[in-house]
Amino acid sequence: MKQAIRFTTIVLVIFVVIIGIILWPLAGLIVLVALLVLLGLYDLFQTKHSILRNFPVIGHIRYLLEMIGPELHQYFVESDTDGKPINKNHRRYIYERAKEQNQTSPFGTELNVYDDNYKWMQHSIYPAKKMDTPPRVVIGGKDCQQPYSASLFNISAMSFGALSKNAIQALNLGAKAGDFFHDTGEGGISEYHLQGGDLVWEIGTGYFGCRTENGCFDAEKFKQKANWAQVKMIEIKLSQGAKPGHGGVLPAAKNNQEIADIRGVQPHTDVLSPPGHSAFSNAAGLLQFVEQLRVLSNGKPVGFKLAIGSKQEFIEICEKMLETGIKPDFITVDGAEGGTGAAPIDFSNYVGMPWEDALLFVVDTLNTYTLKQDIKVITATKIFTAFDLFKALCIGADVCNSARGMMLALGCVQSLKCNTNECPTGVTTNNPKLVRGLVVAEKWQRVRNYHQHMLDDFLQLMAASGCHSLEEMNQNLIYRKVDKHWLSYAEVVKAR
Repeated sequence: MKQAIRFTTIVLVIFVVIIGIILWPLAGLIVLVALLVLLGLYDLFQTKHSILRNFPVIGHIRYLLEMIGPELHQYFVESDTDGKPINKNHRRYIYERAKEQNQTSPFGTELNVYDDNYKWMQHSIYPAKKMDTPPRVVIGGKDCQQPYSASLFNISAMSFGALSKNAIQALNLGAKAGDFFHDTGEGGISEYHLQGGDLVWEIGTGYFGCRTENGCFDAEKFKQKANWAQVKMIEIKLSQGAKPGHGGVLPAAKNNQEIADIRGVQPHTDVLSPPGHSAFSNAAGLLQFVEQLRVLSNGKPVGFKLAIGSKQEFIEICEKMLETGIKPDFITVDGAEGGTGAAPIDFSNYVGMPWEDALLFVVDTLNTYTLKQDIKVITATKIFTAFDLFKALCIGADVCNSARGMMLALGCVQSLKCNTNECPTGVTTNNPKLVRGLVVAEKWQRVRNYHQHMLDDFLQLMAASGCHSLEEMNQNLIYRKVDKHWLSYAEVVKAR
C-alpha cells in the first residue's frame, strides 16, 4: 500500500509540474528544481532506505521499477510458454473461450516436444464419434441418500473474502447457467453464493459458518445450512496444495465487517485457520466425522479434500475404511502447485506432493484396497485446458475442478496482488472502488462460456483418442518422459 501511495504521489507531482512548465515555463522549472532539491534532502537524511541515502532522487527509479516489475515481466519479458504460475498460452486459452473469440492457433506448437516436462496423448486412426453432450458423473455411495450428478468440470474452492462479492456472484450465476457446481471454499456460505448455482460446502479447520464461539464445530448450525436445497455436497478440507499443514489465511485488509459476520470472527484482523481439525485427530475420527455430516445433511454426499504428504497416513485412512465400513462419497486430491490467495512462501514452494504424483498415488492406493469403485475422485490443481482435463480423467480422476482458470475467465490478469486487497480487476479484493470494475452481468457469461467450450474441446480429444465412453479412458493413453524414455502413466505406476 505504501508503495502504491508513493507511486501515485510521484506521478501526480510529475503531472502537475509538466503542466506548470507548459503553461509557465520559468516558474515551472523553478518549482521542479525546488521539489528535486527537497526530495534529495529528505532522501539523504531518512534512515529506512539505504538506496535512497546513497543515491538521492534517482534511487526512486529503482522502487518504481520494482513496483511494476510483475507487469513489466508479464507483458514485455516472458514468452508464451514460460510464464509462472500460469503461462501466457494457458491464459490466452481461457480468455478466448470465456470471450468466445478465435479458438485456433497457427504455425504449430511452441512447446519443446522433447522436453522432460512434455506430456502427450495417444490418438487413434479410427476416432470415435464425438458426443453431442458431455457425460456426467454420479457422486454418492451406498450410504448416500441424495446422490449428485456432477459435471466433469467445476469451480474449485475459493472463499468469499478471498474473492469479492461480485466475483462470487458471477461464479455462481455461471455455474447455474452451465449446470456445474461451485465449491464455496472454507469461508462459509454468503448471500452471494445463493444465486441458484449448485454448491459444494467446504468445511475447513475454522468451521466458518458452523462454528461455536470458541471455534469448534457446531452441529446444529451445520445441520441448518447443509439442508439448504442449493447445497448438494459437503467437503471436509484436511489440507490444500498451496499450504498443506498450515490452514487458511485471510489478511486483515480483506476481513471487513460483512465477511467477519459470515465467518463468525472479529473484523479487520488476520484470520488464520488452525492447521488441523479439532473435531478429530486420526483416521477413525475423520471417518466418524464423515458419517456424522452425512447424517446431519440427510444423506448428501460427503467427502474430504487433501494434499498428500505422508503416504502412510492415506494408506491408514483406506485401511480404516475397510475396518469400519465407513467410506466417503468422494475424495478431492490437491497438489503442491495448487493456488491460493495468501500463503507463506516456503509452504507454497516446498510442502506437499506435486499434483500428478499425488493423483496417481491416491488412485493406485484406492484400487489396491478395492475402494475406487465406491469412491469418486475429484482433482483440482492447474486444470486449465481440455488436455489437462483429459489427462486427469485418464490418470483416474472422475471429476475436475479449477480455481485459477475460473478466476481468469472472470477477468483476472495474474497481477499477483491477491493477498493485498489491491487486485486491479476486482476479483480478489473487497475495496468497493475496485470491485465495481467486475460487472456481474457480463462476467457470469464468461464463466459459463469457458466451461462450455472447455468441455467441447474435451469431447473432441476424447473422440480423437478412440474412446466412446469415460470408462474407456485409462492411464495407457497419456505419456510422459522418464529417464529419457516415453512411458505411459500405467507403466509409470508399474515402475514404482
